[in-house]
Amino acid sequence: MKLALTASGETLEAPLDPRFGRAPRFLVFETDTGAFEIVDNQAGVDAAHGAGVQAAETLARLGVRGLVTGHCGPKALTVLVRAGIEVYNTDAKTVAEAIEAYRSGTLVAAEPA
Repeated sequence: MKLALTASGETLEAPLDPRFGRAPRFLVFETDTGAFEIVDNQAGVDAAHGAGVQAAETLARLGVRGLVTGHCGPKALTVLVRAGIEVYNTDAKTVAEAIEAYRSGTLVAAEPA
């Protein structure tokens, strides 16, 4: 399964970015193999508004089924859930810590209001 994580760097040891729509990049992690790719989110960083919705559409196009981030706004959360992407908020410090929390089942899926 493809799991996206908001990242400030390009490795598993990179800090987990607490922002969703304005995170500089997404690390898309394949949970079955451990392989990952980096997806640039400069459009979200530069967006005047709607960064979260744009980022949600990008992840949906990539076939992501889960997202781990620090915070996801309500509009983006609605788009993600409608696209079949489960969203998990965490205060993990690194991407690797967030992946471990996901794998251990300690994260709770966010629900749209």
